[in-house]
Amino acid sequence: MRFNRILLSTTLVVVALVLQVAVLARLQLPGAVPDLLLLTVLGLAFVYGHVSGALIGFGAGLLADLAPPADHAVGRYALVLCVIGYVAGLTKPENGRLRSATGPMAMVVASAIGSTLLYAGVGALVGDTGARHVGLVSLILTAVVYDLLLAPFTVPWIMALARRADHDPVAETAGSGGDVSSGWAPSGTGLRVGSPRGGGLRGGLRAKAARSRAARAVRIKGVKRL
Repeated sequence: MRFNRILLSTTLVVVALVLQVAVLARLQLPGAVPDLLLLTVLGLAFVYGHVSGALIGFGAGLLADLAPPADHAVGRYALVLCVIGYVAGLTKPENGRLRSATGPMAMVVASAIGSTLLYAGVGALVGDTGARHVGLVSLILTAVVYDLLLAPFTVPWIMALARRADHDPVAETAGSGGDVSSGWAPSGTGLRVGSPRGGGLRGGLRAKAARSRAARAVRIKGVKRL
């Protein structure tokens, strides 16, 4: 990972973890806690890809495992977010531009469900049965609702910051016209094959080649006349 990616990812993960522990966890909402850390990992993975997403997820989960008032085995949430970051990074488009919010929102739902199930499954393997007493179904439902409500206010901004810090051409295009840096509603245009600028360039090359052929023909004719 590049240095600017590491710096931005570390900053966003630490801020998300502090807000989640100090603010969201104290709201005493029914069921699950809104997972700002999960949304941060998703936003970065959508931009950086599956390898960086897995590394960021593992680091973010490990911080959550060590941060008080964590009462579970160290490495449990690191494994969960590592898997989530890897899978989310696989959905990154090749051109770096997400066509609509449907894909990211569907990934938020899948991640909320998957992270809850995977966390409970790892807990069952190590003898932690707390999810059974709380109710796994209610945890999943509330996690999906909270993360869906929080995602539109966090994921697009995280993606925009990641692209600008990484000097992504998509983000630079967005800055000149249309909000495509977030990837949730792209509407910008770039230099296309059929654009006037591209056409002018090709036309100039063709005219230059034609002049060169004409000059060569004149020289050939002169030789023949001699």
